[in-house]
Amino acid sequence: MRLLFSFALLALSCAAAEPVVVRCGHLFDPLTGAVSANVDIRVEGDSFVSVTPAAAAQPTLDLSSGYCLPGLIDVHDHLTSDPTHSGYSSLGISLPRKALIGAKNARKTLLAGFTTVRNVGAEGYTDIALRDAINAGEIPGPRMFVSGPPLGITGGHCDDNLLAPEYHYIAEGVADGPWAARAKVRLNIKYGVDVIKVCASGGVLSKGDSPGAPQYSPEEMRAVVEEAHRLGRKVAAHAHGTQSIKEAILAGVDSVEHCSLIDDEGIRLAKQKGTFLVFDIYNDSYILSDGEKDGLLPEMIEKEKQIGKLQRSNFQRAWAAGVRMAFGTDGGVYPHGDNWKQIPLMVQLGMPAVDVLRSATTEAAELIGLPTRLGRVAPAHYADLISVDGDPLKDPEALGHVRFVMKSGQVFRNDYAAAGTH
Repeated sequence: MRLLFSFALLALSCAAAEPVVVRCGHLFDPLTGAVSANVDIRVEGDSFVSVTPAAAAQPTLDLSSGYCLPGLIDVHDHLTSDPTHSGYSSLGISLPRKALIGAKNARKTLLAGFTTVRNVGAEGYTDIALRDAINAGEIPGPRMFVSGPPLGITGGHCDDNLLAPEYHYIAEGVADGPWAARAKVRLNIKYGVDVIKVCASGGVLSKGDSPGAPQYSPEEMRAVVEEAHRLGRKVAAHAHGTQSIKEAILAGVDSVEHCSLIDDEGIRLAKQKGTFLVFDIYNDSYILSDGEKDGLLPEMIEKEKQIGKLQRSNFQRAWAAGVRMAFGTDGGVYPHGDNWKQIPLMVQLGMPAVDVLRSATTEAAELIGLPTRLGRVAPAHYADLISVDGDPLKDPEALGHVRFVMKSGQVFRNDYAAAGTH
């Protein structure tokens, strides 16, 4: 049953000046894997101050019937995109409309328990506008780290090949050659991006290219990484193909996205270099069930059929080899707010629930670069807290039943209060 979230919108006012004490019946710490029973969490401003055994005094917020854990993090999202605007229908969506779509999806994502996302790819710097509006308290949404337009080659996955030649359209992130790529990194940083997204290989949801085919050359990727790192930004590389994955890792990217056709050497390199791998393994199910209805081109669906199962198999191999993984889902390919559905699938494929939750908290925080501020309920960390019905370590489906969401000390969802149990 869907809730009316009028009470949640009231949380857009500033965080309470007075300290808040939240009582949790159970609290999961992803760093240690421990679960503590009956704890009081003290929040001041936007941060946690202490975690102590429950006191006799009445808490400000009583979540003793729930299971608490840090706000979740999705490191591969596209909040300004919707699956129903796929294929040729995407050509009718203006940049202002994309920003408004982003506002809708930001709220859905936050209320689903994802308090932080890395938005890797958006046209017209709409993700920057969305991030800034959220930070200003004008709309509800997760904390965002954004890339702006992704960098790629002419005619590649990060170009747009849907329009006829007479339109002479080239996507704003296209840059051919090392110095042009450096200039595009600088331009994106000029306009306020937090991370650089680069397309190293072809993709699934693009026309006329192969997911396994290399696109950006090693020279171009090295130029992007060197320039981004010089200017204090990390680099996320879209790479399905075997060769491109290895070239991206050797170029020094911080994370490889998708990783569908990774081989043993690519896994070895990722482990050796400490490169994070981000496997978006849930959306294969959605593309094959709903992609045609949403307007995906037949060639896109066929490409997904060719690599989806291989991606899941390679996810299992990479995990077994001990590669670092951060949780990313490619939200926007499937409906926003369903990010959690990838967690049970990762468990089903052999990754222990405790490690899946780490990938969506402490490991994701490491990739973003804020391990002392994100991913844990601990002093000095942002006060990002969610509560769910049931123990997600025993039943990952419990993450589909979020009942409480706090971000930076502000409560955006509290079903316990709505039900009169607070």
